[in-house]
Amino acid sequence: MSLKLKTILGVAFIEAILLAVLISMTLNYLETTNYEGLYKRATTTATFFSTTTKDAVISYDLASLDAFSSELMKNPDLVYVKVLNPDGQIFAQAGEQKYLERDFIEDIDVSMINDGVFDVRAEISEGGQFFGEIRIGIDTSGLTQAITEARYWSATIAFGEMLLVALFSYILGSYLTNRLSKLREAANDISHDNMDIKLDAKGSDEVAEVAQAFIQMSSRLRQESERRTAYEKELKSLNSTLEMRVERRTAQLRDNIVKLEEMNEALKQTHAQLIQSEKMASIGTLAAGVAHEINNPVGYVMSNVRMLSEYIEFYREAISKIRALDIHASESELIASIESMGSWFDEQDIEFIQSDTLDLVKDTVDGTERIRDIVSGLKEFSHSSPDTVMQFANLNEAIERTLKIAHNELKYKSKVVTKLKDIPVVECNVGQIQQVLLNLVINANHSIEENGLIQIQSGVLGSEVFVSVRDNGCGIPAEMKKKIFDPFFTTKEVGKGTGLGLSIVYGIMKDHKGRIDLESTPGKGTKFTLYFPVQSQL
Repeated sequence: MSLKLKTILGVAFIEAILLAVLISMTLNYLETTNYEGLYKRATTTATFFSTTTKDAVISYDLASLDAFSSELMKNPDLVYVKVLNPDGQIFAQAGEQKYLERDFIEDIDVSMINDGVFDVRAEISEGGQFFGEIRIGIDTSGLTQAITEARYWSATIAFGEMLLVALFSYILGSYLTNRLSKLREAANDISHDNMDIKLDAKGSDEVAEVAQAFIQMSSRLRQESERRTAYEKELKSLNSTLEMRVERRTAQLRDNIVKLEEMNEALKQTHAQLIQSEKMASIGTLAAGVAHEINNPVGYVMSNVRMLSEYIEFYREAISKIRALDIHASESELIASIESMGSWFDEQDIEFIQSDTLDLVKDTVDGTERIRDIVSGLKEFSHSSPDTVMQFANLNEAIERTLKIAHNELKYKSKVVTKLKDIPVVECNVGQIQQVLLNLVINANHSIEENGLIQIQSGVLGSEVFVSVRDNGCGIPAEMKKKIFDPFFTTKEVGKGTGLGLSIVYGIMKDHKGRIDLESTPGKGTKFTLYFPVQSQL
């Protein structure tokens, strides 16, 4: 369906609906008004005539009633009138005979009349007493004809209006479609890369504005087409050398990747060296205390060994005496020798030597085990293992080994209290975790002047295992909290700290996919909490 036909049909349809509504409302109003007027006229005429004839009916003045009836028939459209007594007998009547002879049926609604006469009645009464009634009939053919003519002329006018609207729509549609057809032809030309279009953009209406915009659009499209052609030529030129440039760039990227891998490996080695250096620095800090821790058990082990060597001489002499017994001697000589040997045993206090020997051996074993634990802890702590060596371990054991190494450093200033709960194993580099714990414990001890308390706690929080180190030292000022994990940042005097301890702690926790939290109040103490993710052990 063309735009022209759509325009004609659309406007005609809207006009038809409006005319139908308007004519319907007008005719309805016309019918209602005329029917009401006829009804009022009929009832008023009947009522007025009943009042006029009341005295004549009461006095049975038939001559007057005939005169009144004849006079009333002079009213236009009145076809009959009857005056009846209470028994229904006719006192007087006038009008056409056919209407006088038919049966009387009172009409209530004018629109319901089907015999062309509107029949009404009015009672004649006085003081509440019924004396008769008036019956009249009014011809409705004139009213019906007028309404019919109104409908005819309304339809005629509506039809003429429709024709005019259709003509106007046709003219308007032709104008619009002609202009739009030119626009469509121009669009088709553009779609076929023909940018040389000519349009009539004269006028000030919307179609002219669209034409002007279309001309501007075609001009821009032509410019863009020219630019696209230039770009295509440039792209063809670039594509001819693209492969060579891609190969050159790929070679550069390959070289960069190799350099980055070398730098990354160098960074890993540097990081491992820093960690190892920090371990050695920590061992250096603990060296004097560790030496003292080893010297104590070494001292009493050596003392015990000396004493055991004396006891060994006793046992050798006792064995010699026993071997010296002559089993071939007489009984009296054997008894004398055994009594002499018993007296010698009593002089040497054999019972004390036996009990003391067991104690000395036990103390010696304990001392050597103590030395072994310290040396083993130092060896495990100082061992330079790659960052990739990860194993499932219990952090409580790492805490206990770390405290053994740092015992002599801590015991002079701080009391260590541990609250270690049952925790699942975590995947970690045990040596690095011990270094983290040692750094935190030593830092806590350095922040304490005297009578210090260091609390170490472990547990499970959600899907993480945590280890916290709390002290009652001097605390950390708020302005330093943001810098505390920065490399080379330290609050210690020059020569007493590298500033790498907490930085390395932070890096190790990051490598373990964990985190570290800091809580500190100046003058009250500091708490570091380490969080490790719990992983399933396959």
